[in-house]
Amino acid sequence: MEIIDGFVNAINGIIQSSGILHLQWQNFVMIGISIVLMYLAIKKQYEPLLLLPIAFGMLLVNLCPEIMAAQQTTLMTAEECIAAKGSTSGYATTVINGITYYDVPTYGGLLYYLYQGVKLGIYPPLIFLGIGAMTDFGPLIANPKSFILGAAAQIGIFITFIGAVFLGFTDAQAGAIGIIGGADGPTAIFVTSKLAPELLGSIAIAAYSYMALVPIIQPPIMKALTTKKERSVVMEQLRPVSKLEKIMFPVIVTIIIALLLPDAAPLVGMLMLGNLFKESGVVDRICKTAQNELMNIITIFLGVTVGATATGTNFLKPDTIKIIVLGLIAFCFGTAFGVIFGKIMYKATRGKVNPLIGSAGVSAVPMAARVAQKVGQSENPSNYLLMHAMGPNVAGVIGSAVAAGVLLSVIPH
Repeated sequence: MEIIDGFVNAINGIIQSSGILHLQWQNFVMIGISIVLMYLAIKKQYEPLLLLPIAFGMLLVNLCPEIMAAQQTTLMTAEECIAAKGSTSGYATTVINGITYYDVPTYGGLLYYLYQGVKLGIYPPLIFLGIGAMTDFGPLIANPKSFILGAAAQIGIFITFIGAVFLGFTDAQAGAIGIIGGADGPTAIFVTSKLAPELLGSIAIAAYSYMALVPIIQPPIMKALTTKKERSVVMEQLRPVSKLEKIMFPVIVTIIIALLLPDAAPLVGMLMLGNLFKESGVVDRICKTAQNELMNIITIFLGVTVGATATGTNFLKPDTIKIIVLGLIAFCFGTAFGVIFGKIMYKATRGKVNPLIGSAGVSAVPMAARVAQKVGQSENPSNYLLMHAMGPNVAGVIGSAVAAGVLLSVIPH
C-alpha cells in the first residue's frame, strides 16, 4: 500500500510541477505563432538565421516560463542558510531587528543570463562587428552621393516616431517603434533595449519580419513611384576604389560619428572595426572569426533570447497590433523616401541615376540591393544595378545607426 501511495504521490508531484497546469490561453496562442514563424523560416526561408532562433525562443518561454525567470535573493536565518546551502560563508548579510539574515541567491533560468547580452547592449554591436567584416564599402566610397539616399530612407523612422506619439505611446516607446523603419534588426534591438525593453519582443519580431518581406513589400512601392523610363536607366560603371581609401574610410567615419553622436559610437564603431579588419588585410584570422564563428554564436544568443521576451501576457496586447502596423508604415515610408530622393537625383543628373537604387537606402543588406537589381532588370534585361544599389544599402546601415544615436541622445532613458 505504501508503495502504491508513493507512486501516486510521485505522479501527482510530476503533474503539479509540469507546465501544463500553469499555461494560459495566451501561451498557447504564442506557441501557435512560434510554429508559424518556424514554418516561414524553414519552408519559405524568410530570414532563417534569425527568425528560426527567435521562433524557438518564443516556443521555449511559453512552454516553460521559468527559463526566463530572473535571479532573486531570499533572506534566510543562519539555521535556514546552513540547512539549505550547508554554510553561511560567502553570502551578504542584512540585519533586521537585531537578527542577521543572509542574502541567498535563487538562480534564474538559462535564457535570463543569456538575455543580459541584449539588456546590456552587448549583442547588437557584436553583430555589427561581423557585418562590417563582411561588407564592402567600395560602392559607397566610389559614389558618395549614395549617402543622400541612405539618409533619405531614414526619414520614415522620424515620421513614424511622430505618429506613435500621437497614438499614445511615450516618447521612448515611439522612438523604439520608429527605428523599425530602418529595416535593421540589431539596431532596432539596441535602441529598444535602452528605450523601451518592455516592447522588445514585439519590435524585434516586427523588424525581422519586414526585413524578410523586403522582396514582397518594396517592389509595388518602387513601381508606383517611378516610370518605366526611369526604371530602365543603365548607370555608368563605378570607378575603382583604392585600398588606401578603403582603409581610411572606417577610421574617418568612426572619428566623425563618435565626436558628433557618441550614442551611435557602439554600433558604428564596431561596424567600422569589422570593416577595418577586412580591408587592412593583416588580420585575416580574426576577420574570419568575426565573419563566421563570432557572428554565428551571437546570432544564436540574440535570436533565442529576444524570442524569449515574447511571452503570451506581454505580446498579446492591443499595442502589439499598433506596433506591427506602425512598423510597416515606417518601412514603407523609408522605401518611398529613398525612391523619391532617387528621382530627384535622376532629374539633377539628367537621367544618369536610376531612382530604383534609392529603395536600397533601408539597411536590409544585401536583400534590398538585390530587389533593386531585380526590378531594374525586369524592365531592362541589360541593366545591372546591384553594385550601384549597394552604395545606398551600406549607407543605410550607417544611417540607421546614426538615427539610433539621434533618438538615444534626445530621448531620456
